[in-house]
Amino acid sequence: MKFKDLSLEQIISMIKWGETTSREVFDYFLWRIQTYDSTIQAFNYINEGGCVSNTDTPLAGVTIGVKDLYSEKWIPTTGASIMLKDYAPPFDATIIKKLKKAGMSSIGKLNMDEFAMGTSGENSRLRTTKNPWGTERIPGGSSSGSAAAVAAGLVPAALGTDTGGSCRQPASMCGVVGFRPSYGRSSRYGIFPMASSFDCPGTITKTVKDAALLYDLMNGEDPMENTTLPGKDVINPEIWNTKDLQGMKLGIPKEYFEEGLDAGVRSTIMQAIDDLKKLGAEIVDISLPMTKYAIAAYYIIVPAEVSTNLARLDGIRYGHNSDAAHESLDELYLHNRGEGLGDEGKRRSILGSYVLSAGFYDAYYTKAAQTRSLIIEEFNAAFAGLDAIITPVSPEVAWKIGEKANDPLKLYLADAYTIPASLAGLPGISVPCGFAESEDEEKERLPVGLQILANHSQEEKLFQIANVFERETPWKEQMTPPGFDD
Repeated sequence: MKFKDLSLEQIISMIKWGETTSREVFDYFLWRIQTYDSTIQAFNYINEGGCVSNTDTPLAGVTIGVKDLYSEKWIPTTGASIMLKDYAPPFDATIIKKLKKAGMSSIGKLNMDEFAMGTSGENSRLRTTKNPWGTERIPGGSSSGSAAAVAAGLVPAALGTDTGGSCRQPASMCGVVGFRPSYGRSSRYGIFPMASSFDCPGTITKTVKDAALLYDLMNGEDPMENTTLPGKDVINPEIWNTKDLQGMKLGIPKEYFEEGLDAGVRSTIMQAIDDLKKLGAEIVDISLPMTKYAIAAYYIIVPAEVSTNLARLDGIRYGHNSDAAHESLDELYLHNRGEGLGDEGKRRSILGSYVLSAGFYDAYYTKAAQTRSLIIEEFNAAFAGLDAIITPVSPEVAWKIGEKANDPLKLYLADAYTIPASLAGLPGISVPCGFAESEDEEKERLPVGLQILANHSQEEKLFQIANVFERETPWKEQMTPPGFDD
């Protein structure tokens, strides 16, 4: 049985009906990891003892991969950093607890940009994950290993996190489904923080229904994490019976289709919008003029929060402790953090400390926070007359490894279409919508994702629209990269 071709929902059903076992499923994916992970380098740790068997649970022991940022009791959790290379937490993150209770078999830790700081996956200090659609290309980031592993069929689903687009963007580049819930819907407790007012636990799956299945198990109020929203969001199963998009009003913001969007990606997205129209949706042109300030605001607020969150990594309480000789506490910090953190971590820590410092706080951080408020107000006004907003996920398809590694600004611009929703705390999903040729000399045919955004706490509507699009277009069935068959 080729479980790699099946959705999470299908595999769970087979286990529950006695057509297979969780052990058989786990061993199958373990074999695929051992066979193919040397090619794509998605895993930082393989948990060979992670299989559980309990058909009475919602997940029935199905195999899931975990981004290397979620604390799992006594399982190495490194954040893809030298700083935590030997760290095995003594507790489970809240979401890990929930999924274990629901019957998850955790098969291992997936690579990522160090502490989720990156767009391409190249900032990992442990290995460089490759895109299964072209192993000389980036898989996107920061949830690089999660997206690559699901796309290559090494796991049927994986946990990720989405701060500025880190589930949606790699999902787009790898041809899978990337979901980010509303900020506060799922607990961040036990997930190493990058930017605490942005971070969202999310998922990478093969289908929209699989994303909803995991969201249903993951979301809910958590007394251990004070930014979680009250209660629990329950998705009405009737939405899966929606046949078309009649009565839906979808906004197309002109700012997401201006200079910087590759021609091939533009063409693919416009075809997807035409498909939405054929499915009965009313397409409305809108304007979100604050979009042009989103990246600037994000890369002031986020480094400020990064500098605070990374301060705990000093190599004394825990983390990398240098063997270099030192004569002062400052020198010890310099060695520990200098060796333990990569370039992007250092860059953001320095920038964040600068914008929070006396004399610069009002000029930079306060202005960025005010801009964030204006972006939230703009989205609120737009959603007053819309069911969802439709945009590209990324301005381009996956580029070659190393192509932008020495130009941080170009890397930051790759998140131009995902960051605005992150600033507003909105739910978003990336759904495969076709292919576009790379604009380099190879002209490779690579996946493109369609981004669907809903208003805050409107996950049900998001899944409803995304599911109709996925079911009524051919792309889900074509998203198998060559070279990873059994």
